[in-house]
Amino acid sequence: MTTADVIPQLTAEVRAAAHPDATPCHCGATTTLAHRPDTTVLRHAETVAKAHAPGTDPTALARRLATAAHLPDVFLAPLTPTPATVLGTRPVTLWPYGRPVDPDAPDAAPWEAAATLLARLHRTPPLPATPAMRGPAKAAHATARLREALAAAPGHPAAPPVLRAWSGLPAWARAEAPMPGTRTLCHGDLHLGQLVRHPAPDGPWRLIDVDDLGVGVPAWDLARPASWYACGLLSPEDWTRFLTAYRTAGGPAVPKDGDPWPALDVPARALTVQTAARYLAKALAADRALDEVEQSLIDACVRMAPE
Repeated sequence: MTTADVIPQLTAEVRAAAHPDATPCHCGATTTLAHRPDTTVLRHAETVAKAHAPGTDPTALARRLATAAHLPDVFLAPLTPTPATVLGTRPVTLWPYGRPVDPDAPDAAPWEAAATLLARLHRTPPLPATPAMRGPAKAAHATARLREALAAAPGHPAAPPVLRAWSGLPAWARAEAPMPGTRTLCHGDLHLGQLVRHPAPDGPWRLIDVDDLGVGVPAWDLARPASWYACGLLSPEDWTRFLTAYRTAGGPAVPKDGDPWPALDVPARALTVQTAARYLAKALAADRALDEVEQSLIDACVRMAPE
């Protein structure tokens, strides 16, 4: 099944889920919220359907859904406890609609809410058989995609520092060894796009996206804002808001006071490389120059892994 084939079939699924009693639909069109090779998300009325990546392990996904349902004060709860159907090799999950963070209102970004939700998540004992958090695997995938892009367009000067920075990470951060001994429940891919208000439009903030949820190193969930702060892409004020709220809520990823960077250093470096690799692969595929944000991440990789 191609990515194009998913849209009409997922449209039928989300419309049926929104109207299980087969009543006539007067609630307008179905909206595509995301459509990529690894994710397709559609909304119809107040129902959202997500087709997960091809080959997603349905057992692991079901356990992640169970965790989200078990933590309604942290996660948006799924509408069904298991995947609703499978399109080809892509499990489909159903969710209530929540209003996302407004990217055009950075001053209203919910850093405190994100940090508080993470702290609650990290303090919660995982359910039995919870799979591993997929953060390092996702970073490894981004680096592999960059290598594939370089095979088709070799010689880009930004590539060597990214790959050197990657090779300088410990094996666990490259998904080449088990994560250090921890049983902490983690989101695995935290950024502001992973928060919604439910019920929309003004309900409490909740985390979404369970694809990378699992047990692992909790500092990984703080690593993207830490990376952006270190690269100059997140203001010191916003970083302080986030870190202070996490500590106030009793988050265990960093000490309750003092220097947080011994705990954050490796995950923040890994997220810097992951994001730089992803941006560079996209730039190579589009045969375009890097923009200012993308170049700042490459520059950070240069500082991380000098020649």
